[in-house]
Amino acid sequence: MLLTVDVGNTHTVIALFRGKELVHSWRLSSRHEATADELGIALRSLFNQHGYAAAAVRGLALATVVPSLRDVWLEIAAAQIGCEAVSVGVGADGGLCLDVERPADVGADRICDCVAAWRLYGTPVIVVDCGTATKIEAVVDGGRYVGGVIAPGIAVSSEALFSRAALLHRVDLAVPVRTVGRNTAEQVQAGIIFGFAGQVDALVERVRTEMGGARRVVATGGLCHLIAPVSRTITDVEDALTLHGLRLIYEAVRESAAGVP
Repeated sequence: MLLTVDVGNTHTVIALFRGKELVHSWRLSSRHEATADELGIALRSLFNQHGYAAAAVRGLALATVVPSLRDVWLEIAAAQIGCEAVSVGVGADGGLCLDVERPADVGADRICDCVAAWRLYGTPVIVVDCGTATKIEAVVDGGRYVGGVIAPGIAVSSEALFSRAALLHRVDLAVPVRTVGRNTAEQVQAGIIFGFAGQVDALVERVRTEMGGARRVVATGGLCHLIAPVSRTITDVEDALTLHGLRLIYEAVRESAAGVP
């Protein structure tokens, strides 16, 4: 099996693939100070709870936006699992052409999302990632990443609102039944959910125009299910887009190493 690890600023998503099939996934908090021993224990515990053996893992594909955890996971692969590892970045990008001014600045998670969208949906394609940040990516010409947009995410912006407005209490992030709220909770929900959906739609339309059109707009990220149902522009939702990108990049690196054209 292949172990994929997507380390985000807030959460780390771990998944096991058997071939192209995602057989299990877990979501953990991203502790930036975590050690290899701590994460290794957590990983083995998750495997044991669900009947998986570390010995069955043939490789690890890693994408991290937390630099301090990159070497930690590579150490786990080498010393605790005993498998080879691929860390996504320039040179390990699944054949994606990073046609931007500073390719090294493109986050590993964004590379994974773009590779998966390109390979699974074709191009031109737009990716909307609703996570800690809201990120919109443009991929054209059979795998050429031409840039994107980064905006504050839903949870980050909501937390800022609640922490700065003394009379506004935290509410569940859920799609409200109406835009004109009949109470404060509904009004906050409408402002957050419909407001962010409107932001996504406006940005997607601008991106689509600048890239010369795109029929498919693929949403992913932990909060995409809140935005997709009320968005005018999102056409597809794939929770595991980053994980599939990790799988595809790992396979591409292995084929390249084996001399497969």
